[in-house]
Amino acid sequence: MTRDLRARLDAFLDAPITGVLGAPEDPAAHVLALFHEVAAEVPAYRRWLAANEVEPAEVRTLADFQRLPMLTRDNYLRSYPLAERCRGGSLAGLEIVAMSSGSTGEPTPWPRALVDELEIAARFEQVFFDNFEADRRTTLAVVCFPLGTWIGGMYTASCCRHLALKGYRVVTVTPGNQKPEIYRVLATLAGQFEQVVLLGYPPFLKDVIDGGAAAGIDWHSLRLGLVLAGEVVSEDWKALMVARAGLRRPLFDIASLYGTADAGVLAVETPLAAAIRGFLGSDPAHARALLGEARLPTLAQYDPRSRYFEAHEGTLLFSGDNGVPLVRYHISDQGGIVGYEDMLAFCRERGFDAIAAVRGQGERGVHALPFVYVFGRSHFAVSFYGANVFPEMVAIGLEQPEVSALVTGKFVMEVVADGDLGRALRLTVELADGVTAPADLGERVAAAVLGALRRLSSEFAAYAPAERQRPQVVLLPTRDPTYFPVGVKHRYSR
Repeated sequence: MTRDLRARLDAFLDAPITGVLGAPEDPAAHVLALFHEVAAEVPAYRRWLAANEVEPAEVRTLADFQRLPMLTRDNYLRSYPLAERCRGGSLAGLEIVAMSSGSTGEPTPWPRALVDELEIAARFEQVFFDNFEADRRTTLAVVCFPLGTWIGGMYTASCCRHLALKGYRVVTVTPGNQKPEIYRVLATLAGQFEQVVLLGYPPFLKDVIDGGAAAGIDWHSLRLGLVLAGEVVSEDWKALMVARAGLRRPLFDIASLYGTADAGVLAVETPLAAAIRGFLGSDPAHARALLGEARLPTLAQYDPRSRYFEAHEGTLLFSGDNGVPLVRYHISDQGGIVGYEDMLAFCRERGFDAIAAVRGQGERGVHALPFVYVFGRSHFAVSFYGANVFPEMVAIGLEQPEVSALVTGKFVMEVVADGDLGRALRLTVELADGVTAPADLGERVAAAVLGALRRLSSEFAAYAPAERQRPQVVLLPTRDPTYFPVGVKHRYSR
């Protein structure tokens, strides 16, 4: 598991993706090797193991590994200096830093090196090889994620360029999340390529497609693909994009990435995963039998040699190599894992041949990799245009003097459909006991919260279109039984 740049670069450039994505051999050995490497080379992790009375030499089997305490933001990231969480206790050799906002808006830095990008570039290679056959077709990759210190835009652009270095027929352009610039790029360049792939957050890409006609873009004349990240989308949303953008192979033309600022792309919605998700969505009983509830998560496949997933009490943790290596890191996403053969057997038992469904639309996209499903962090935050909106941010808005005397401070935040499958951030706010809301209170609450969100979260200010940032506010009386029942632990998000 050397981080030698020349060896890693040669391995990336020389290895065909079909070989990389073969059935993984002994991922347990791989994750154990990662553990011992991190324990030996990362000062913070050595100190953390000692504080938890763990002797690294005694961790010899997968069962030993699975008994290791979990890393969290609080017990590890916020407890040790950044340099100590890197190899050798130094940022030496790390070339770029991405920033993510935590629950209070305090930025968390995530440094990485080129070798870390190569690991994630392999995930993009999955998509551009399997879904878009970019080894054969000239491809314009339009990065519509926000550009700046955030993880999405710069990381995506780097990985797409690595694919071009490997020989893929991919040219990358980076208008970011500026719709006029996206339309200008498409009008100028799209005709020079056999296909166009837009990469961005789902609500924003929908806005781009919806506004395309007025900008003179004929989506149906393009061979278009979409690469999504940051949010769970419904099958109805996918169907709408298929119709509006003229997508020809739904299982291949839309791909979701499961990613995080902490470690880049963790898993990919392959065509096989997309077919299975569509089947689960066809009858709530299927999803409930497999996942325990009827709502659909993001369903993706992962390479356990790259990111090793575990399930813990309905949430996910992973281990992976990065600029800041993470071992049994509890990311707090709700979800679970399903083995490849177990997933296919589940489908067959219910009369669905997932592989045949994929083969009905294309020759690629089937790999014997395990599945991970992700509902998101609904206990803590909602994802809005790819930005995490945390309860603490909204609470600060409700504490402003212009509204604080009229509300209790309790609220529920949701991302809801806003006509034609758009997205809006809705806040249901509890009025103080005995208060009759003034006619303008909803607007005052919306303005106060919007100010707090823009101030505390650079991601929110950059990711969400300005015209959609102001939350919808619903005011309810104290102890409303639906949103604010008495005697029940309050949940701030749905």
